[in-house]
Amino acid sequence: MGRFIYENQVRADFEDRTLAHLQTVITAKLRRGESFTLTWKDDVSIGDGRTTVWLHPGCGLVFKFYGSRQPALNRAWLEALTYTANSPTGLYVVPEPPDVPRPNLALDGVREA
Repeated sequence: MGRFIYENQVRADFEDRTLAHLQTVITAKLRRGESFTLTWKDDVSIGDGRTTVWLHPGCGLVFKFYGSRQPALNRAWLEALTYTANSPTGLYVVPEPPDVPRPNLALDGVREA
């Protein structure tokens, strides 16, 4: 279980695998100077509602992983999360789709660009 901390005030727990995917999408958007919202469902222990934070390049974020191993990233899940992040509703966790392997064209004798 990992923890997302926003501006040293708002905290949310996510599985390490989910948090690694969120971190990848969030940092990619912030590197491009894009602002957007992140929404998650709160745990029943704090009211069972939902929380939304406004992410922008100047905000303070911490991604705390409790596992020592970096999870493998699922490209299909990254694309699905990026799609939500680019939508008017902002980023939220969607179920992980199966990772569809992409052919490596270099192995087929075609040079990659």
